[in-house]
Amino acid sequence: MNTSALSKSKYAVVGAGLMGRLIAVTLAQGGAQVDVFDQGKPDATGAAARIAAAMLAPLAESAITEDNVVRMGIHSLPRWKELIEQLAKPVFFQQDGTLILWHRQDAAEAERFSQHLEKNCLHNPQLPLPKKLTNHELRHLEAGVADRFTQGLYLPHEGQLDNRQLLDALLYELSVLKVNCHWNSQIDPASLREKHGYQFVIDCRGTGATAAWANDANSLRGVRGEVIRLYAPEVKLHRPTRLIHPRYPIYIAPKENDVYVVGATEIESDDLSEMSVRSAMELLSAVYTVHSGFAEARILEMATQCRPTLKNNLPQIRVQKDLGLADLIMINGLYRHGFMISPAILDCALELIEQGHSNSALDLGLSIVYQASNSEVGVCA
Repeated sequence: MNTSALSKSKYAVVGAGLMGRLIAVTLAQGGAQVDVFDQGKPDATGAAARIAAAMLAPLAESAITEDNVVRMGIHSLPRWKELIEQLAKPVFFQQDGTLILWHRQDAAEAERFSQHLEKNCLHNPQLPLPKKLTNHELRHLEAGVADRFTQGLYLPHEGQLDNRQLLDALLYELSVLKVNCHWNSQIDPASLREKHGYQFVIDCRGTGATAAWANDANSLRGVRGEVIRLYAPEVKLHRPTRLIHPRYPIYIAPKENDVYVVGATEIESDDLSEMSVRSAMELLSAVYTVHSGFAEARILEMATQCRPTLKNNLPQIRVQKDLGLADLIMINGLYRHGFMISPAILDCALELIEQGHSNSALDLGLSIVYQASNSEVGVCA
């Protein structure tokens, strides 16, 4: 990062969820003057990033997403370690792989899943090959589930972090760096583009920017997700675990202090009401089949949130340049992969700011759309 160039610049970041906080902190670390605007409170209660498992699993996700998203995830894993090491407050980060399990009746689906991952590894040599586990190997790796499962699949090098610790650490960093934060401020990024002295206005509002994308073919929508946080001291899982199941393929992400984040549901709706009984029953029933210790777990929270999703389910950066106005950079559409790919999006955005283009975006397959006067003038994909 060119800190000398940044130190002479002034930026507005609108939206202080995961992406907004990452960009604001990184710019401020480079010496820039940064103002942050967010319609919510400092605790990020309204952000999609607060309701997440924060798994960093490009190989596991390669079964259901596009190759460019996988490449962004591969790029982001080592970057997360670097970014976290630069923060004053500790953030739980783990890179002990992902465990895939299935019950006997779902063996055929598990075999298809394994073959799909192996094919993806051949297509992308940066992905480590999955390892099939016997019961003996499974017992050595994750003894708590070996009595219920005769085999498994291990995806090495994949990771996770604690999303809430990260949001809190980034908030603390904003304070240390003396970033001027305007909380409970619902503001249109376009209104900041003139008469405020900003060189760039960066829109990271997620679903809060739906209206700004409404007239485009790649419109923005919310996709509902539901998670349960459990306190389960009798369960000792050491890494994110996924269950292959035809109806509810759940994930279980173990955090510190015997807390587990459990989720699976993905509903095409922007409904933010409480979790449904059906979702709760299916999640809790499925998690019990993984480990009997979950029967005595305490439910800490049942939460819902909508992930910002573009029509093609892929992330995108838009750049609006108009004479006499600050450049507007709009970042959105991280969907269910926010934590997995956000460092890659961050690096591409920083290149755009410093150089006016991003070679990393070309390498990773991140779509950048250039606009002028609200009219699309070019696409870099």
